Amino acid sequence: MFYWLLKFVVLGPLLKLIFRPDVTGLHHVPASGPVILACNHLSFSDSIFTPLVLRRKVTFVAKAEYFTGKGIKGWLMRQFFVGTGTIPVDRSGGKAAQAALDTQLRVLRGGNIAGIYPEGTRSPDGRLYRGKTGVARLALESGAPVVPVALINTDEIQPTGTLIPKIRQVRIRFGAPLDFSRYAQARGDRFVERAITDEIMYELMTLSGREYVDVYAASLKNAAVPAPTGG
Repeated sequence: MFYWLLKFVVLGPLLKLIFRPDVTGLHHVPASGPVILACNHLSFSDSIFTPLVLRRKVTFVAKAEYFTGKGIKGWLMRQFFVGTGTIPVDRSGGKAAQAALDTQLRVLRGGNIAGIYPEGTRSPDGRLYRGKTGVARLALESGAPVVPVALINTDEIQPTGTLIPKIRQVRIRFGAPLDFSRYAQARGDRFVERAITDEIMYELMTLSGREYVDVYAASLKNAAVPAPTGG
């Protein structure tokens, strides 16, 4: 109830007025039934703008730490994630990725929309990076169609590290649904999962117009972090 109040009554109209979403391909999102929205990830605000332009609820997952912050900042962040329908997942252990997929699978089995960022993290430089195969496993396990979603300029609206977004028109492109039911008997085949993921990333590259880099964004970020020194 809080989600719908926040989205449609309070924040929704205000954000639409401020950011004037320019959306194409919205008709590609089915009006009912399970759907996977596979989005490129440029900015923290991606999880705001994607649900904003849809009448159906979109559920993303986020690490549980986002829901346990202290002080005013922690409260605001918690209210944001709760209000946008985000589900907390404990990502501290080795089974973190599976926990996130299991959560999204429950969303899909309930006939709802699951949002996922195949890159696994925000792009460090605006380019599109290699997708992780979790999105393929989700599609094969659920049988849901995958709708690619390209966020075009959210990195300009809210660059990484900034708190206050810039007032600019947000642009979003929805692609045609991708049906992977032909691979239903190949669940668990890592080569099929990679092929499906690469097909999704190709569609995101085409929709977004962003340069594609065939490495994981997380590995690039980790390489940029200097190793700790002894002392």
